[in-house]
Order: sequence, then C-alpha cells, then structure tokens
Amino acid sequence: MLMAYKTANPGKQAVVFEIAAETADPRKLTQSVLQIIALLDMYQAELARVLHLKCGDIGELACARRYLETGTEHWQQALLLVRFYRLLYDRMNGDGVAMRHWLRVKNAGLGGVPHLLIVDDDRLAEVVRFLEISG
Repeated sequence: MLMAYKTANPGKQAVVFEIAAETADPRKLTQSVLQIIALLDMYQAELARVLHLKCGDIGELACARRYLETGTEHWQQALLLVRFYRLLYDRMNGDGVAMRHWLRVKNAGLGGVPHLLIVDDDRLAEVVRFLEISG
C-alpha cells in the first residue's frame, strides 16, 4: 500500500500520491490509511469513525504502538478506505484539489456529501460502489 507512491500532476501545487494496491502487511495498511486521511485533509477522529475504532486507538496507530489486525472489521474497513482512495485518485487523475473538492460537495448520484456519508453515516461501501460503477 504505502510502498509504491507516484507523484501526480507534476508542476501543479496540489500533488497527492497514489497508494499501492492491497497488502497483507498490517504495518503497511496502517501507514496507508493514516496517509490517506492526511492527503484528503481528514481528521484522525474521522478515521476512527470510518474504521469503527476509538480515537485513542487511532493515536496508538499513528504512534506505531500498534497496527491494524488482519481479519477484523477494522482491517476490512481499512482495505475499503484504500479502495476508495485509489478509485478517487484514478477518477480525478491524481488532482488533489479535485479529490478533496469531490469529497466535500453534494453528489446527486449519492444523495449527499461523500465525506459526510463516509464519516457520519458509515456508508463507505456505498461510496466505493458508486465510484466503481460511475467511473
């Protein structure tokens, strides 16, 4: 996940990075989700909600005192978050400004603001499906 970063849109100010595909390495998946929230200007508390963890758990992940555990609900949510990021990255051609904008404006196809749907309504899987079929 974290391994193969490529810069997008050389010469533009809003550079984001491509996250490599799935991994079975707990350390790499943990690092990837932490980097995704940084690249999308999200808070650790929002990541906690997405992964169904407590805020203190995210603090431990961020300090590398622990990693996501394979086979858990949190692991599956993390994989889904990586899938979401990769789909959005591809759809926006790596344009970080466009990615963050898409995340925060109302989307008629989804019936709401994707960021709020993901964080507040626990609808990450629905947003991923939308990107897969509409992309």
